[in-house]
Amino acid sequence: MRSLNQLNRFSVGTKLIVMLLLVSLCSMLASTFICSRAGQQLLEQRVFNQLTSLRSIRTEQIEQYFKFLVHHTQTLSDDDMFINAMKEYKQAFDELATVNLPKAYDDKLDQFYRNEFVPRLKKTVDAAPLPETFLPKNAASRYLQYHYIANNPYPIGEKYKLEDPKDGSNYTRVNLRYNPKFVNIAQRFGYYDTYLIDLNGNVVYLLSNQGDLGTNLFAGPVADSNFVQGLKDARRSNSKAYVKIVDFQPYIYSYNGPSAFIASPIFDGSQMIGVLAFQIPADRLSDIVNGYGKWKENGLGDTGETYLVGQDGMMRSKSRFLIEDREKFTKSLSESGLPESSVKKIRDIDTTILFLPANVDGVKQALFGKSVLLRDKDYRGSEVLGAYAPVEVDGLRWAIAAEIEISEAFAPISTFQREVVIAAALIVIIVTLVAMWLARLFVKPIDRLIASTQKVESGDGKTMVTSGTRDEFADLARSFNEKVYALRSHIREVEQQNTENQGLIDLLLPAKIAKRIKQGEGVIADPFSNVSIIFTDLHRFSKLFESLSAQEVVFLLDELVDAFDDFADKHGLEKIKTIGDGYMAVCGLSVSRLDSDKRTINCALEMLAHVRRFNYERGLNLDLRIGINTGDLISGIVGKSRYVYDVWGETVNIAHRLKSCCPPGSILVSELVRDRLADLYEFDRVEIVEALDKEPLKAWELRTNHPEAIVKPQNETEGIK
Repeated sequence: MRSLNQLNRFSVGTKLIVMLLLVSLCSMLASTFICSRAGQQLLEQRVFNQLTSLRSIRTEQIEQYFKFLVHHTQTLSDDDMFINAMKEYKQAFDELATVNLPKAYDDKLDQFYRNEFVPRLKKTVDAAPLPETFLPKNAASRYLQYHYIANNPYPIGEKYKLEDPKDGSNYTRVNLRYNPKFVNIAQRFGYYDTYLIDLNGNVVYLLSNQGDLGTNLFAGPVADSNFVQGLKDARRSNSKAYVKIVDFQPYIYSYNGPSAFIASPIFDGSQMIGVLAFQIPADRLSDIVNGYGKWKENGLGDTGETYLVGQDGMMRSKSRFLIEDREKFTKSLSESGLPESSVKKIRDIDTTILFLPANVDGVKQALFGKSVLLRDKDYRGSEVLGAYAPVEVDGLRWAIAAEIEISEAFAPISTFQREVVIAAALIVIIVTLVAMWLARLFVKPIDRLIASTQKVESGDGKTMVTSGTRDEFADLARSFNEKVYALRSHIREVEQQNTENQGLIDLLLPAKIAKRIKQGEGVIADPFSNVSIIFTDLHRFSKLFESLSAQEVVFLLDELVDAFDDFADKHGLEKIKTIGDGYMAVCGLSVSRLDSDKRTINCALEMLAHVRRFNYERGLNLDLRIGINTGDLISGIVGKSRYVYDVWGETVNIAHRLKSCCPPGSILVSELVRDRLADLYEFDRVEIVEALDKEPLKAWELRTNHPEAIVKPQNETEGIK
C-alpha cells in the first residue's frame, strides 16, 4: 500500500512508462511461463512416448528370449542324445552306490567344504553355515564329488573343464562321451549350468561340478527351494512338451547367488526317466533388459535405464548404475538407507537381482497388470519420468520399468529459460526508451480531458466531456458521457427499487419490525410475555398425492392456508410461517392482548370446523392436529439479505410438542392455557406425553363441541382411499 501511495506522486508520463514496462515484462514472463509449460508438457509427452516405445521393445525381447528358452528346452529334452545320456548317466550313477570309498576321500571332501566352499558362502549369507550340512551322504555322491570337485585341480568356477579324473569308472566313460557336447551347448546358448536329474531327485549329471553334484535335491538343503518345487512339477507332468520356468531365488550351491531355472521332463518313449534343467543366465537377461549397455544410443542419456522387478518387489535385472560405477552406486545405496547387509551382497556378488528393492508406485501398478506412465521417485529416490508395464513369462508376472531422471529430460527447458532471462534484460532497455516517447504523446489529450471532467465533478450534470482528438480519447470521452447518463438512470432505478423493497418489507414483516429494519437496526431480537402460539398440522395430507396431481394438491393447500389466514386476522393472530402442511401463528405479539389464549382457542376451533366442512364439500378425509401454549418467547429477524421473521423459546417448543402428540381432529393445550380457560371451555386430561430427553408434558384436550367445530361427520371410508 505504501508503494502505491508513493507511485501516486509521479506524473502520468512516468506512470505510463512504468506501466508499459510492467506490461512488457509481465507479457514476456507470461509468454515464457506458457511456452515453458507447453514445452515441458510436449517434452514430457515425447519422453513418455520414447520410454513407452523402449519399454515395449524390451518387453518383446524378454518374451522372445524366454520363448526361445522354452522351445530350446523342449527340443533338447526330446532329443535322443539327452534321452540316452539320461539313461546312461543314471545307470552309471546307480553303479557307484555300492563302491567302498577310502577315508581319504571323505577327508578331502571335508577339507573342500571347510576351506573353500563354506568360506566363500559366508560372504553372501547372514548366518555362518556348517560344513556338515553340505557333505554328501551316499557313496555315489561322495565318489563323484571327490573326483569331480574336491580332487579337481581347476578352481571354483572352472571345474567343468575336468572331463576325465582318471578313475576308470563307467561314469567317467559316459561323461567323456557327452560332457563335451553339453559344454558346447551351454557355451553357445549361454546357460550357466546343465542338470540331469533322475525321478528320485538325484543329480546324476551337473555340468559345473558344483556342490549339488550327486546329491538328492528332494532331501538336501535346497529341498524347499523354488528350483526343487519346479522339478517336482515337471516330474508330475505327463507331457513331453511341459516346461517349467522357476523364478529367481538365492541358490545355496551357487553360493547364494540369484538363480533362475528352466526344466522339462525327459521321456523314453512313453516312460518318464528324468528331468533336464538349465540354470538361466542372469547376465544374459540383464544384457537384454539393459540393451547391451547402449543406453545413450537408445535415448536414455546419462540417467535413464530399464529394469525388471518381481512379485516380491525386488529387482530381476542388473542396475545400469551398478554396471557403470559399482563403488559410487553402492555408496549412494548406503546413503539412501538400504541395510548394509544388502549393500554388501550387491557389492560382493556384483548384482542387484533379489538384493535391491524397487517397489515404486509404477512397479506396483504394473504387477497388478496395469501399464502406466508416471512422474515419481525411483528406487534411488531420484525424480524420474517412468513407463511401467507387466511382463508375462510362462506363469511368471514381472514388471518392467523404463525411466529417466527429470533433470535430464527437461534440460532443454532450463536452457530456454536462461536465454529468456538474457533477452528480458535487453527488452527492458528498449521498452523504456519507447515508453518515454509514447508518454509525451498521450499526456496532451489527457490534460484536455481532465479540464472537462473537473466541471462534471463540480456538480454540473449538463457538462459534456470533450477530448479535442479523433482517436481513442474521443471514444473515451463519448463513453464517459454515456456512463454519466447511465449513472443518472441507474440512480433513479435504485431509488425506485428501494421504494419497492421498503414496501415488500412492510408487507412481509410486522410494522414495528419493518420500521426498525428501515432505520438500520442490525440485530433484532425481543422478548415477549403472555403470548399465545398455535401450531397446526394437516393429517393425511401427504396421501393426496396418491390420487391427485401436484397442481391439484397445491391448489387445495392454498385454499386452506388462505382460510387460516382469514381466521387469524379475524381473531387478532399474526401468522409467522407455513412449513409444508404446517401452520404457525401467535397472538399478543405486536399488540398485547389479555385474552390472547381465548382468541387462539376460537381461531383453532374455526380452523378445525373449516377443515371438516372442506372435507364434506370435496369428499376428502383430512384432519387437523392443533397444539396451543401460552407464555414467554423471543421474536426476531434471521438473515441479512433475505429476512425471516421467527419466534423461539420453550413456549414455542411445548406448543410444537403438543401438536406432534395431538390425535387427528383434536386440540391439545398446555396446563397453563387450561387453567386460564377452564371456566369457558371444557377440557379432558390426557395421559402424560413422554418425549425423549425431555421433561414429561401435561396436556389437556379441548372438547370440540363448540358450535363452530360441529360439522356433519365424515365417514372414515370416504375421501382418500
